Amino acid sequence: MSTLPSIHGLAALILIALAPAAFANDAGDPDQSCDGPTAAVVDCLGAKTVRWDKRMTIAYQQALKNAVSPQQQDRLRAAQRLWIQYRDANCLYHGQGEGTIARVDAAECVRSMTETRARELEGLGHQ
Repeated sequence: MSTLPSIHGLAALILIALAPAAFANDAGDPDQSCDGPTAAVVDCLGAKTVRWDKRMTIAYQQALKNAVSPQQQDRLRAAQRLWIQYRDANCLYHGQGEGTIARVDAAECVRSMTETRARELEGLGHQ
């Protein structure tokens, strides 16, 4: 697919460009409101995404350890890869809108989808 490099590029750009905010201050605080100019909002959402991405990674690794068979591990790996492709494609779509709000929409898309997936993976085995 010709759009895959740009899809992966969007996610990488959002996470790489915004990751410093997660370490510079407490912008990733889940209770903090992301307000202000577009760049500040995008930075804040990026910092929150970094935190959710860490939680998602930990939950994913734990789910792999808890898998009852190699086949279940393989299915989880495949599902996670496809989920990442879906998230990236979905959020790329949001980033194609008009004006600077498209940057906010794309950043919020990545943040919210990553949070949802982290919570889903954390809930595996607790059902």
